[in-house]
Amino acid sequence: MDKPSIYGLTLDQLTDWLVDHGEKKFRSAQIWNWLYVKRVTSFDAMTNISKNTVQLLSSAFVLGSLETQIEQQAKDGTTKFLFRLSDGNLIETVLMPHEYGLSVCVTSQVGCNIGCSFCASGLLKKNRDLASGEMVEQLLKIQQSLDARGNDERVGHIVVMGIGEPFDNFDSVMNFLRIINSGSGLGIGARHITVSTSGIIPKIYEFADIDWQVNLAISLHAPNNELRSRMMKINRAYPIEKLMDAVDYYLKKTNRRITFEYIMLKGINDHKEEALQLARLLENKRHLSYVNLIPYNPVEEHSEYQRSEKTTVTAFYETLRKRGINVVIRKEFGTDIDAACGQLRSKQMKRTRAVRS
Repeated sequence: MDKPSIYGLTLDQLTDWLVDHGEKKFRSAQIWNWLYVKRVTSFDAMTNISKNTVQLLSSAFVLGSLETQIEQQAKDGTTKFLFRLSDGNLIETVLMPHEYGLSVCVTSQVGCNIGCSFCASGLLKKNRDLASGEMVEQLLKIQQSLDARGNDERVGHIVVMGIGEPFDNFDSVMNFLRIINSGSGLGIGARHITVSTSGIIPKIYEFADIDWQVNLAISLHAPNNELRSRMMKINRAYPIEKLMDAVDYYLKKTNRRITFEYIMLKGINDHKEEALQLARLLENKRHLSYVNLIPYNPVEEHSEYQRSEKTTVTAFYETLRKRGINVVIRKEFGTDIDAACGQLRSKQMKRTRAVRS
């Protein structure tokens, strides 16, 4: 991308940039309104902005660097978008309908280097980090799609759980959160935003020290080091006991509830033994945490992993619940489309390579 996206600026950053370029401070509020309230797709549509200012913006920024390649809608209303970036890379973003409103799952990197052995996202290694503006645009493209339907639907919840490890792109993700949280723009409440990490411990401490109410989720997936290191390479660098120390710091610092994501893999991590280990691991955190049991979406390239039986998931759930652990079984979304994170992107890239060969 030769020019940066204007969506990568917070309101304060936009104000400073305009002042540095000889513009009045009040211009930033006008431009911000066009971007996030009226949601225009062209600088020329900003009709109360002078032509000179429009030219200045056009020469420095792009307004829209994502192109929708594929839009898959499931029977339950879940919609998966495959976006092409300005450099040709592909990313996924997902719109999910809940009883409490619409949620968008945002991608933070092109590919992923965390190397979880069961995950479709890691099939294609990290190419680069996404800029803040590219993350904001995922949300705006979906909101603009909703606007076109004319029924006043609005995205009210964000999860940064798409392709990539958000804490491996920490500064850009934090800037993205500030932009979408701005009350004069999209106004996504901090309590309606969740960021997920596989456990980059230094960044958990840094995140805890930021004074806001954005939620944190930990992709745990195993209750002991031996199993977790087999499933998730990151555990070799940041083992569970160190991860739990960081979690304790976060809980003490923020007094906010934390989510532990646990994907259910048949015959791997779904036995009663693992449920009991998990209950012991979280025993002193149970009042400020809950476990989210996730049904697995099989990935062709990871055929060694299969979805746990419903009866097994239920038994695992009951074992945790009887030991005082707050636990839920996550509702499934988009099971009749490419549901696994990264699956649509991976399939599309394989098709493209096949055509070229």
